[in-house]
Amino acid sequence: VDGELMLAPGFSAPPNTDYVGYHTYIDEMMPIESPYLYGLHPNAQIGFLTTRADNLFKTIFELQPRDVGSASGTTITREDKVKQIIDEMTEKLPEEFNMLEIMGKVEERTPYVIVAFQECERMNYLTSEIKRSLKELELGIKGELTITSDMEDLENALFLDQVPPSWTARAYPSLHGLTSWFVDLLLRIRELETWSTDFVLPASVWLGGFFNPQSLLTAIMQSTARRHELPLDKMCLQCDVTKKQKEEFTNAPRDGVYVHGLYMEGARWDIQASIIMESRLKELFPPMPVINIKAITQDKQDLRNMYECPLYKTRIRGPTFVWTFNLKTKDKPAKWTLAGVALFLQT
Repeated sequence: VDGELMLAPGFSAPPNTDYVGYHTYIDEMMPIESPYLYGLHPNAQIGFLTTRADNLFKTIFELQPRDVGSASGTTITREDKVKQIIDEMTEKLPEEFNMLEIMGKVEERTPYVIVAFQECERMNYLTSEIKRSLKELELGIKGELTITSDMEDLENALFLDQVPPSWTARAYPSLHGLTSWFVDLLLRIRELETWSTDFVLPASVWLGGFFNPQSLLTAIMQSTARRHELPLDKMCLQCDVTKKQKEEFTNAPRDGVYVHGLYMEGARWDIQASIIMESRLKELFPPMPVINIKAITQDKQDLRNMYECPLYKTRIRGPTFVWTFNLKTKDKPAKWTLAGVALFLQT
């Protein structure tokens, strides 16, 4: 430990002294706790405090009275508010996908077409449950059906702007409140409607709009393996981050798929230099440009100066893991591992 040894950023090793001296040195010289000490960016603290504030407000909201006052001074009953939400949702939800009609349009069932089928079926499964449960609750509020515990849970969730458990069980992982979750659902349906009209792969695919994003990534490898008659288990994915946004693309790439709608946490992508860089302060989830994901054989993989960046569906990370993308870096990959750098499909 001779010489200039830093035990942590801004905390050098103490000089040679006695037991009491070491205690005094630690008390006086130890830097105040900050994300830097753990290899994190100050944004990590902002994120942590924001989450804490969100949870606090959620708890306060759950403790509020059952009846809510409106701006005009009149009191809206809980039932009125819930009925209003039911009417809005029922009106906005489109018809379910006609699977027989959709399947009849296709001559060749490519891996991408199979993915579209699966996504439409999963969406039908979710939207039919939403419609059924809303209709049931509406009849319960009118007094035409006996209110069950499931209907009570649904009513509570709608009132508190939470996604009901019976919907969550059929849906994709999401941290959104009910209002933004429903807007997101309608966007996903619109995306599927566009794709299932002619089954031409969109110029750029919204990867976060899938129930199962892995299925699309696997389909990329299957398509390439079939086209070049290669074994699927020898394939892997290569990610080339472009310098453009989705509006700038009019056609799908010759090889692979363009995907958009990804966000990074813990760092940012520098479009000019095409490498991972330090985050800017208060930019918690900088969006990524469009990424061209294509399949290559494992022997052609170049892992030099690459950070193996995990991709997750939500900020919970862990169980929502999707894939690992190799992204270019000038710094050592260990720096980004320590900073917890990851990609997300929704913030």
